Parts: sequence; structure tokens; C-alpha cells
Amino acid sequence: MTWGELLKQGQERLKKAGIQEYELDAWYLFEQAFSMSRARYFLDAKEEAAPEAPALKAYENGLERRSGRVPLQHILGTQEFMGMEFFVNAHVLIPRQDTETLVETVLNEQKNRNISVLDMCTGSGCIAVSLKALGGYARVAAADISSEALEVAEKNAGTYPVEFRQSDMFAAFEPGRDMFDVIVSNPPYIPSEVIRGLEPEVRDHEPLGALDGKEDGLYFYRILAEQCGDFLNQGGSVYFETGHDQGAAVKTLLESHGFQDTKVIKDLAGMDRVVRGTWPGQIRK
Repeated sequence: MTWGELLKQGQERLKKAGIQEYELDAWYLFEQAFSMSRARYFLDAKEEAAPEAPALKAYENGLERRSGRVPLQHILGTQEFMGMEFFVNAHVLIPRQDTETLVETVLNEQKNRNISVLDMCTGSGCIAVSLKALGGYARVAAADISSEALEVAEKNAGTYPVEFRQSDMFAAFEPGRDMFDVIVSNPPYIPSEVIRGLEPEVRDHEPLGALDGKEDGLYFYRILAEQCGDFLNQGGSVYFETGHDQGAAVKTLLESHGFQDTKVIKDLAGMDRVVRGTWPGQIRK
């Protein structure tokens, strides 16, 4: 069997399992197992395959797990986000390209590096770490209820000085002491009834607590809208990722709790993705 035939065999296996991007997924598993670049593959595709036993076993195991609808990112152990590589496992939501809209909006609007930022419901830490790495903000903090998620986030932070805190929303924060200029969040926002209809990769392998936004998907936005003002310096801003049909509702929630200059921002696909708002007054210098 040639290297090309070995890859083709994996692609066919994933195709039969109903994996939509079977060709690409098989390649990633092949690349990781055999440490083979695209360039080398094109040179050696017709050569007789002579993989070492552990590498072949890793490839077979990867194909078996992916055929069982385990997310590719869990098998590979990483996901690219904002040009950086993040470690992921079953304890955190896999970073999505949609969330890059949230990070990019903050980076575009918040040019002052001498500010403090809080990422609530941080999960893998991809938002907080990206803001620290790319925005260079003076202080970036991140909170999550899950200790397992925080372990992942701390690993992803590496040498970037992000402050992590275990907290059920703002329960571990004190108004007047824990104050920020910007609060960002990608909270759970999928209505409970919708979760059962999600793809198996999401429904069965990503943490339910990072998905379930309760009955109407707005549970955590209500908490954020009500409590963020207690932890924002005057003139501070909030930025929330939302579902494609939740922008107007979240905007209204912010306005009902006194936020001004509210706006719904669309992603590259033209869908509602981020809602921002400003807490009244002047931001501290």
C-alpha cells in the first residue's frame, strides 16, 4: 500500500461514517500521526508506505474516534483561533471562527492599552488570551465556574499574564474592588430544547454547561445585563457574543439596565454576532 492509498483508505472510512469534511479530517489525522507535511506527501504519495507501528496505530485510533463523531479538535488536541493555537479537550467549548468577531470588535474599538478587561465564562481562555496577546491590555482577567476549564485556560495562557478566577458568574467578585473598563463574554446561549438537535460532535462531546442558555437561551445575558454595571468603571463597555437570532433581545436587555450606545454587530456571514453597550459616564484615565 502506498502513502496515497493509506490516506485514501482513511478518507473512505470517514465518508462511510457520514463525516461531511471527510477528506480534510482524514488529512489532519494522517498529518499528525505520520508527521508528514503536504509537500512531503505530494513527493511520496506513490511510494510504498512503511509507517512505524505506533504511528499507524495512532492513525487507526484517530479514524476510529472520528468515525464515532468525536470532534476532530479533541483528537488533535488543538484548535486555531485568531492566528494562535489553543489546547482543547472535553471540558471546554471548542473555539469557533464566529467568536473571532467578538475579539476583533474589542481590538478595533478599544485602542487604549492602559485598561482592564474581564472575560466572563472564559472556557478555553481563547478570548482572554487573544486580547492579552493582540491587544496588549494592561490587565486581563478571566473567570469560569468550571475548575477543569480554568486548567485548560491557564495552560493556554502560557507566559501571557492573564488573571484567572473560579466564579459562578460574578459571585466571586466584589463591586467597588473588582472593577474593569471592559467586560466581554461568550456565555452559554443555546436554548435547552435546541441542544438535542445539535450535531453529535457538539451535543455528545462538548460540555453542556458551556452550551445551555436555559429555556430561551437568554438566561446568562439577563445576569450579565443586570450585574455588569456593578463591575464597570464609568464609561466602560461590554461586548457579548450572541446567537444569530438573539441580537435584538440582548440589545434590549442592556438598554433596560441603563447601558447606552448599544449596537448589534454582524459577523462575516452577515449574521448578528456581537452586542456592545457603554456604561454611562467617563472612563477612568
